[in-house]
Amino acid sequence: MMISSRGRYALRVMAEIAGHGNNEYVPLKEIAEKQDISLKYLENIMPLLVKNGLVEGSSGKGGGYRLLREPEEYTLGEILRTTEGSLEPVTCTSKATGPCERADKCHSLPIWNELSELINGFLDNKTLKDTMEI
Repeated sequence: MMISSRGRYALRVMAEIAGHGNNEYVPLKEIAEKQDISLKYLENIMPLLVKNGLVEGSSGKGGGYRLLREPEEYTLGEILRTTEGSLEPVTCTSKATGPCERADKCHSLPIWNELSELINGFLDNKTLKDTMEI
């Protein structure tokens, strides 16, 4: 499994916004400049974050984006699943694809299940606040 640039950038954007506090709208242009990410690329990421209730957007003078919760209330897993869709290392551990038809015969499935639990558990126990403390 490899996290795409969209997922990595979403984490950076969320951390940048979090650094401004929950009540302050941060202009997308400012985020793009500070994080050295193309404004056009961010314009594709932000609707996902808004649609999934991670941030709120406001247009016009004084507009931009802000968090809807405290940084410690966002898990990295939640943010990455919003942008990546899944954090599963292989398709046979994904609930979206349904049970594997070879599950009862597969000797490697327990390994994949354990890896899935490790990845998801790790990212679900790290918060946006944790990224700000590094």
